[in-house]
Amino acid sequence: MLQTRREGNRESLYSVHPGVAMVQKWVADLPEKTGWSLGEWIELVEESGPPTEQERRDWLKERYHLGTNSAWWIAERAAGKGTETDSPEAYLEAAEAYVEAMYAGAKAGLRPIYDQLLKVALKLGKGVKACPAKTIVPLYRQHVFAQLKPTTRTRIDLGLALGRMRTQKRLIETGGLAKGDRLTHRIPITTLAEIDDEVKHWLKVAYDLDA
Repeated sequence: MLQTRREGNRESLYSVHPGVAMVQKWVADLPEKTGWSLGEWIELVEESGPPTEQERRDWLKERYHLGTNSAWWIAERAAGKGTETDSPEAYLEAAEAYVEAMYAGAKAGLRPIYDQLLKVALKLGKGVKACPAKTIVPLYRQHVFAQLKPTTRTRIDLGLALGRMRTQKRLIETGGLAKGDRLTHRIPITTLAEIDDEVKHWLKVAYDLDA
């Protein structure tokens, strides 16, 4: 069984995604920057904005000259979404639900592989954080150094940030370097037995590179 850690008043395997603090700061700064609070922006969108979320984003940018993130978040909140970023506690509750949903149904057989990869990752050293999103679980040190993704019903892809490092055949280049993505390689994993010393080695290399 995986060991939990305390995040605030919660015991969780997971850590609060860095984006939560960013959104909370945005909410706090919104009245000073725009003259209106988040609640007032939501009320405006609901009363005067167009019907769809995408149209509302464009409307907020074009009519009120809001930035892309602000327009996105306000339109999302007006649609009743995005509340998982309201607090660390709300995020951690959502994070656990994301993982349960990722490994439900046809992908349920991948859960033991995910649990073992996560266990290995969390033991790499200080500062490792697993911060689930809806379809992936990124692993952070200073930045994202790895990622766990149930790509198919039978395979988890372990993504790794290895930069320009020359690697062996087992690691598949993702094209991330050319696209400016942090994750540059992946190792497909279909069984517990494939989480071997080589996989652990490359996870440690990616972790060390992000020191």
